[in-house]
Amino acid sequence: MKKFVYIVFFLAGIIAFQACSHDETYADKKKKQRSAINQYIADSAVTVISEDQFYAQDSTTDVSKNEFVLFESSGVYMQIVRKGCGKKITSGETATVLVRFTERDLLTDTITLSNQNIYYGQYPDKMRVSCTSGTYSGSFVSGSSLMVNAYGSTAVPTGWLVPFAFVNVGRPVTEDDEIAKVRLIVPAEKGQQSASQTTTPYLYDLTFERGR
Repeated sequence: MKKFVYIVFFLAGIIAFQACSHDETYADKKKKQRSAINQYIADSAVTVISEDQFYAQDSTTDVSKNEFVLFESSGVYMQIVRKGCGKKITSGETATVLVRFTERDLLTDTITLSNQNIYYGQYPDKMRVSCTSGTYSGSFVSGSSLMVNAYGSTAVPTGWLVPFAFVNVGRPVTEDDEIAKVRLIVPAEKGQQSASQTTTPYLYDLTFERGR
């Protein structure tokens, strides 16, 4: 009987240890994520501005100062390089959006995915983006989507949806028209499926163009 009790306590100890180890490992990953983001900000001489300053600047970031606005509630940093031609996706509207992007792993400082190169440049990912009372949601159109092929999910990373409240999504009509371009630092919990599983932050360069 005593031997059985010892075994029970031994097994309970192992389970408790594994649980603690798991918590510590996750905490370590979160620290590495924060460290990687801070390292990028320092190495790239990023100027982080508050949401109040961002709105005071008419929802713009000064690219000459390499400004990124930090959205505290999501942990996403955003730089608007170009607001773009056309108009915003408005409440009650669903639009097709063509997105070209480069994804960089900030833990390893390596490009992990891109459709902005010569091979994929003519094949942008296609998204369906909807706005409901100011809240944006989106899904990739599978088939030609590099993101879907890479990560096996049609869900658009939550971090990618942040810019739609501030940029226009149109199609160039004149030579002076430019499509919207943003840079995002996306923490794992607002990223694609693999990011959330591995607690990996990513830097994204993205352009948005309204599809037909």
